[in-house]
Amino acid sequence: MRKDWVLTPESFEKLLAWLDKDREQAGQKYEDIRRRLIKIFTCRGCYEAEDRTDETIDRVSKKLDEIRDTYTGEPARYFFGVANKVHLEYLRRKPVPPPQPPREDTEQIEREYQCLERCMDRLTPDNRILVLQYYEEEKRAKIDHRKRLADQLGIALNALRIRAHRIRTSLEQCVQKCVHEAAA
Repeated sequence: MRKDWVLTPESFEKLLAWLDKDREQAGQKYEDIRRRLIKIFTCRGCYEAEDRTDETIDRVSKKLDEIRDTYTGEPARYFFGVANKVHLEYLRRKPVPPPQPPREDTEQIEREYQCLERCMDRLTPDNRILVLQYYEEEKRAKIDHRKRLADQLGIALNALRIRAHRIRTSLEQCVQKCVHEAAA
């Protein structure tokens, strides 16, 4: 889409006419669609939800002459489909935040690491192996690895997630307690 294209009053009128023959109803539908698009983008973690919503509306308006006569169904669905594509593009060009600077307190880091080691040693051998294997790999390899791990254990993937979460929670509590005791 050309970035210099803007929604003109004429194209906005065409958009409203496509949404409903009754102008009042069309305005209501437009506001409802806009509100829902903002909510969708916000829930997907877009910081610029209103900008992405405007971009979606602009794209639909620009395509309106092509789709008006052939599109069947509720117009809101078309907006949501375009919003999905806008979101995917947003994810592709979204800047990666810079990494956190390393912490300066090396004594604290060392204390946390020692506490983690102690807490890992307190786990049962099966739980220690499970939590270490659960957090291996990255991206798609991680997903595939977790599926294989669930199959090996003979449990559902969701049950594996719950089990790993419980182990991690107990580890976090153990480490926090250990660090607190070491600091005191």
